[in-house]
Amino acid sequence: MIEFIVSFLIGLLCIYMGYLNTKGNISTLHSYHRHRVLKKDILPFGKKVGLGTIIIGITVIIASVLSLIGTLINYQILITISNIILLIGFIIGISICFYAMIKYNKGIF
Repeated sequence: MIEFIVSFLIGLLCIYMGYLNTKGNISTLHSYHRHRVLKKDILPFGKKVGLGTIIIGITVIIASVLSLIGTLINYQILITISNIILLIGFIIGISICFYAMIKYNKGIF
């Protein structure tokens, strides 16, 4: 049960940070990214990174809920599905973030 609560809170935190990013507040990102983005590109960069972060957060919440239900009713397939959803959501979210970093920073590092 504690794993569910922690995962759920992490998902909410990701969604909140993503929301801040989509509004142009990129202060949650590493200083490297903040300094390399041109002023005119802050909002589009933040929107793309924020979208990726929100997708990750939603995915974490969905996966944690499915995993909790699967654990409570002892239904292993739900746990497996939650892991697949988590993997797909992370790949999509990270890909969007990396795309924005490459487009607006000319690199991820």
